[in-house]
Amino acid sequence: MTGFLILAFVILVAGVLAVPVATRLGLGSVLGYLLAGMAISPLLSALGVDVEALQVFAEFGVVMMLFIVGLELEPKRLWAMRGKLLGLGGSQIVLTTLAIAGIALLDHQPWQTALAIGMVLALSSTAIIIQSLTEKGLLRSEGGEASFSVLLMQDVAVIPILAIVPLLAMPELASVAAHSGGEGAHGGGLDLTENMSGWGAAIARIAAVGAVLFFGAYVTRPLFRFIAGTNLRELFTAAGLLVVIGIALLMTLVGLSPALGTFIAGVVLATSEYRHELESDINPFKGLLLGLFFITVGAGIDFGLASEMIGDVLFWAFVTIATKFVVLFTIGWLYGLRKQSLWLFALSLPQAGEFAFVLISFAVANAVFGRDLADLLLLIVALTMLVTPLLFILYDKVVERIYCGATEREPDAIDEKNDIILAGRGRVGGLIDRILDAAGYKATVIDYDSSHLEILKKFGVKSYFGDATRPDLLESAGIANAKLLVVALDEKEQIDKLVGYASKTYPDLHVTARAIDRDHVYKLWSLGCRDIIRETYDGSMRMGRSALEALGHDRQEAQAMVDAFEEMDRSSMREIADAYRVDTPAHENEELLAKIRELRSEWDPKLREQMDEITKRRRS
Repeated sequence: MTGFLILAFVILVAGVLAVPVATRLGLGSVLGYLLAGMAISPLLSALGVDVEALQVFAEFGVVMMLFIVGLELEPKRLWAMRGKLLGLGGSQIVLTTLAIAGIALLDHQPWQTALAIGMVLALSSTAIIIQSLTEKGLLRSEGGEASFSVLLMQDVAVIPILAIVPLLAMPELASVAAHSGGEGAHGGGLDLTENMSGWGAAIARIAAVGAVLFFGAYVTRPLFRFIAGTNLRELFTAAGLLVVIGIALLMTLVGLSPALGTFIAGVVLATSEYRHELESDINPFKGLLLGLFFITVGAGIDFGLASEMIGDVLFWAFVTIATKFVVLFTIGWLYGLRKQSLWLFALSLPQAGEFAFVLISFAVANAVFGRDLADLLLLIVALTMLVTPLLFILYDKVVERIYCGATEREPDAIDEKNDIILAGRGRVGGLIDRILDAAGYKATVIDYDSSHLEILKKFGVKSYFGDATRPDLLESAGIANAKLLVVALDEKEQIDKLVGYASKTYPDLHVTARAIDRDHVYKLWSLGCRDIIRETYDGSMRMGRSALEALGHDRQEAQAMVDAFEEMDRSSMREIADAYRVDTPAHENEELLAKIRELRSEWDPKLREQMDEITKRRRS
C-alpha cells in the first residue's frame, strides 16, 4: 500500500508541477507530461516500477478519449466523412508504409522486416494529436477534421495489420518467438480468436462490432434511464465506466482495438439524451489516464540505450517524420487542403503512435524482427512522439503568422462619438445597423473581420476595424458617454467577455446582447445583461406559427397561440435565469433542474388550457 501511495504521489507531483509551467511557456500540456515523465524516470527505476505495465493501464485513457470523441460525432456527420476516411486515411497508411519499407530495404533489412517497420511507423498518435488539437480549438477546423479522419482510419487499419504481421515471420527468429511465450497483440492478453480459422475470427469480430451497435442503440437508453431514476450521480458515473470498460473488454477478447470499439459506441450514443452526462462523467478519468500515459511515455525512454544508438535513433526518427510529412503534404494537397489547413494536417501526423508499442511486441513474438531492432524502434517511436508538441509550436509560431498575419493590422482610429456602439457587423449586426440608420440613428460600428469591412467600404458603409472586447478601443469609441451598446458578435466567448466588462464597468449603459442559444441567455443574465435576444428565437416563433397554419389554424388563431407560448416562455426564463450558476454546467445544477421541472409542471397545463381556449374562442 505504501509503495502504491508513493508512486501515485510522485506521478501527481510531477504532473501538477510540470504541466502548468509547460503551458505558461506555450509548450502545451502534452509536452509538459512527457517532460515530467523524463524527469521522474530515474526515481521510478529506483522504486522498481514497471513502466511498461503502467503504460498498458494508462492506455485506457486513449480508449476513453475515443469514446468521448465518438459522442461528439453524430452518425450523419461520420457518414459525410467517408471520403476523407478512405481517401486521406487509406492513402496515408498505404503510401507511408511503402515509403518507409523502401528506405528500410535500402538499409539492408529483409523485405518482411522492412514491411513490418513500415506498418509500425505508419500509424500516428491518436492521444497526442487529438489532445493537442482540442486544446488549441483546431479539432473542428478543416485541417483538424482531416487529421481526425486519418487517425480514425488508422484505428480501423490495425485489424488487417494484426492479421498481416504473423505472415511476415522470419524462420531464423522462430526460436526467439517461442522463447518469448508468444505474447499477443495486447501484451499477452486473452484473445478468443487466436486459435480460430481466418473465417471464424472474422465472423467473431464482425459479431462483436454488431453487438456494440445493438447495445448502443437499444440497451443503453433503457439502462441509463433506469439508473438516472435513482438520482445517484455516482451510480450513473459507474454505469458510464461499465459501458466503456465492457466494450473495451469485448474488443480485446476478439483481437480488435478497444479504442475503435468504444469510438463506435460513442457514435451510436451521439444522439442520446444522456450524451452530455456521459461526457462529463468520463472526462475526468480520461484526462487523468491520458496524462499518466504521456508521463509513462517520457519515463519509458531508455537514455542509456539511446546514447549507445544515438545515430540510428536520430536517423530513423528524422526519416519517419520527414517521410510522413512529405506523404501527408502531398495527399493533403491532392485532396484540396490549402494554406494553414494543409500545414496543420502535415505537421500534426508525422510521429509514430502509441499502438506502435503493441505492434512491436507483437512482431517480436511472431518472429518478424529481433529484440535489438525492437529496442531501436521503441526509442524511435518515443522520440517522434516527444517531437510532436514542438511541431505544433512550429505551426502556432510560424505557419499561422504567415497565413493569418496578412489580415492582422492595427485597430482603426475612431474619429467619431455616437450614442450607439455596435459591436459586430455580420449577418445579425448588419441588419441592426440598417434598421438604426433607416430610423435616423448613427452607430459607431466595430468589427474584427477586415476582409468583410473592405467589402462594406465599397458599398459606402462606414465601420472601424478592431477587437470590440478591448477596453481601450471601447474608450476611444466613447463608451463612457454612450447610451446603448449592441453586442452582435459571432463568438460566444467574445460576447461574454464584452457583456461582462461593459455591464460591470458602465452600469448605467444599456446593453443589448445577442445570445447564441437558451443556455447562453442564462449566462448573459448572470453577467448583468437585461436585454438579451436569442438569435434564432423570432425565426422559430414564425416557423411555429407556420406549422400551426399548416395544421388547419388560421393566421390570427396561430399567432395568438404563439403569443401565448412566448409569454409563458419569457416569464419562465427570468425565473430560471436566477437559478443559473456560471461555474456549474446546467445539467449539473440541481437547483436549476429543479426549477425547470417545477415550472414545466406548473406552466405546461396552463399553456395547454390557453391554447384550447384560443381555439374554442376563434371557432365559436
